[in-house]
Amino acid sequence: MAKKPKRFSAEKEVRAIARERVGTVKPSKVIKPKSGRKPKHKEDPTAES
Repeated sequence: MAKKPKRFSAEKEVRAIARERVGTVKPSKVIKPKSGRKPKHKEDPTAES
């Protein structure tokens, strides 16, 4: 018995065309936990804690 042809998907077709034009998407980066990140702002040395 012959295999049934797959149903056409416009979404997959659009993505395939975009990949041809732009290229593949870069792999995602692993997000570090907040405890391991550098602080975004330096602490104010004049402020009392």
